[in-house]
Amino acid sequence: MEALENLFSRKSVRHFTGAAVSREAIEILLRAGMAAPSAVNKQPWAFVAVTERALLDELAAGLPYAQMLGKAGAAIVVCGLLEKANAGIKEYVIIDCSAATENILLAAEAQGLGAVWTAAYPRPEREEWVRKVLALPENVIPFCVIPLGHPTGEDLAKNKFNPENIHWQKW
Repeated sequence: MEALENLFSRKSVRHFTGAAVSREAIEILLRAGMAAPSAVNKQPWAFVAVTERALLDELAAGLPYAQMLGKAGAAIVVCGLLEKANAGIKEYVIIDCSAATENILLAAEAQGLGAVWTAAYPRPEREEWVRKVLALPENVIPFCVIPLGHPTGEDLAKNKFNPENIHWQKW
């Protein structure tokens, strides 16, 4: 039940106190990301943990939907590695990085931290900004930036269950 409670409590947190996030807490999130399933267990991901205020602010400057980085205590950038993907297929990288991202978001909730998924991929201008700020090699796909930190409590979980989206046996 605890796992389900965590899952239903997860929310997109965009309001942070500005307090730092400990390295230990970030490492737990990274372990959670790496525990995600991936096609043929190829694990085509890498992560950039960002804790320096100047870098968080610089990332925010070029990411219009990640302005909360200005108050976030840290960020994790989930990156995809095409050369590690199953059969070199980009779609597998995207699916696998999505699973890793969701694990990070759930682990943040479990630790009492707030986090939100902000996309870099598939917007070339956002990918290039993240690549530039973090000095990512050209072969690395900056998939998303996850601002994280201590939530102010303003953001609440939403009940997204909708029985109209369920079909039993056939459409």
